Amino acid sequence: MINKNTVLIGILSVLIISSCSQSSSTKTSKESSTTGWKYNDRKQGGFDVVKKSEQTPGPGLMFVEGGRLTMGRVDEDVMSDWNNISKTVTVSSFYIDETEVRNLDYVEYLEWIKKHYVYENSPFFTGTARPEIYKKALPDTLVWRDKLGENEMFVNNYLRHPSYREYPVVGVSWEQANNYCIWRTDRVNERILIDLGLIMEVTHPDREGIEVPFTTDGYLQGSEDYLAYFVTEKQKSKLDNLKVLKDDDEGRYTNMEDGILLPNYRLPTEAEWEHAALGYVGNNIGDNHNERKIYPWNGSGLRNNTKQNQGKIMANFKRGRGDNMGVAGSLNDEADITAPVRSYWPNDYGLYNMAGNVSEWVADVYRPITEQNSTADHRPFRGNVYTTQKKNPDASPGENPYIINDSTGHIEQTDYKLEADNIYRRNYKKADNINYLDGDIESQMGSTTKDVDENSDEDKSTINIDKRNKGQDDDGNIQNIRNTGNSNEMYSYGETTLISDKARVYKGGSWKDRAYWLNPGTRRFLDQTLATDFIGFRCAMDRVGPPQSDLKQNKRREVDYSKAKQ
Repeated sequence: MINKNTVLIGILSVLIISSCSQSSSTKTSKESSTTGWKYNDRKQGGFDVVKKSEQTPGPGLMFVEGGRLTMGRVDEDVMSDWNNISKTVTVSSFYIDETEVRNLDYVEYLEWIKKHYVYENSPFFTGTARPEIYKKALPDTLVWRDKLGENEMFVNNYLRHPSYREYPVVGVSWEQANNYCIWRTDRVNERILIDLGLIMEVTHPDREGIEVPFTTDGYLQGSEDYLAYFVTEKQKSKLDNLKVLKDDDEGRYTNMEDGILLPNYRLPTEAEWEHAALGYVGNNIGDNHNERKIYPWNGSGLRNNTKQNQGKIMANFKRGRGDNMGVAGSLNDEADITAPVRSYWPNDYGLYNMAGNVSEWVADVYRPITEQNSTADHRPFRGNVYTTQKKNPDASPGENPYIINDSTGHIEQTDYKLEADNIYRRNYKKADNINYLDGDIESQMGSTTKDVDENSDEDKSTINIDKRNKGQDDDGNIQNIRNTGNSNEMYSYGETTLISDKARVYKGGSWKDRAYWLNPGTRRFLDQTLATDFIGFRCAMDRVGPPQSDLKQNKRREVDYSKAKQ
């Protein structure tokens, strides 16, 4: 027979254990649930843990909730080029610019470069003149020239005249757009740190004579010689959600674990751009889309069908021969070239001009057909080249081991090389994966050529190399260069096609296009070094944390298309 006291003691023991477990779980914000050591306590190791917080959008960005997308869907292939195949993919939540990057935004970028690298009498001058950086960033304003048109007014005024400052910047190559995103990341994070009192204001006397401007990657590495101009001893630990350390404490620099710095601005992927353009968030019931959207707005027409704005054009595009803006006295397009970035109506994500006005660069490398079985169904993207920060092998102990790239302030990057203990990695074998499963000889997708190990040079010398892979020897003679994993040999650049590893995708119709290109599923390509008068861009940013958000800053949905244009 079981003693009643024994049963009672057993029940009490369970309750005590349960209460201890609950008590332990409730203290996770103050102490480790796995070790019992206290967080934010200098006497117990000083491991800093900030309050849990949710990412808020950076300047100019709108929250786009991810989800399922039928990518590349168009009603008909009017070009008969079979350059896209519909495929179902999932896109993670992310942030994207509300509008295209404006002329005003890009001129701000150019002026910053001049003050830091060109104007030697500027208080922000780095001490090393780099005028080539400014020249490299300049848009090609000559894209407006037409041999049979008088467009010199746009050549001379479109970029810089105040009347055009709200218009989207054009004449910018894919490479230039990426450089702008890098610069924007650094300026936004620098402003955040200044406002929090963690680094000095740009005009502070102690920042005189700096050799490099602020960069996010340089700051995070905590190099003393790099950061001495920016951070004082008292400013090192002034984080709102951490205890202020004593005056005699050396403190530390803020880092990614503090949740203060934002992820990088970048170009959106093709899948992200198409998902954002369609704006399905206002067109679904449960897990299904309740209509097949053709354009970023509701319905299948090109004109507003509400009573208030009946018949008004929904985007800036060309409707017929010479019809860029309608008839005088009733300009239904209200733009003969581009239009201000907040013209027309935003889609259900609150994004303007995701169809028409200007086409936009995306991050992807162009391939005519990307087969379903060679496309990731989660966050699809072609263009991965994995890099890592380059270290100085001769750096002494205590010295910054990373190599600052000239006077730009950025840490030099190098292709990631697999170490000896990672040779059996299955998710990738090399740094450059642009050509993976695109039909080239190394991917072996449909190839009848003898298998070639991507980590060896076997048989590579026998591959026909295209014109872009030709170089000169010491005597100036043209010679073939051994294959470097580049798939240009497949596409025969310059002989049969313009497609190469330098061909990038641009999406959306423009002021020069017919309605077909307004469909977000359409896609075209251009070399990454070239620019036009109808291609612009907007930046994106990764969303860290959960895909859904209840923050007010991340809410803007279900646009009323009956409202007047802004």
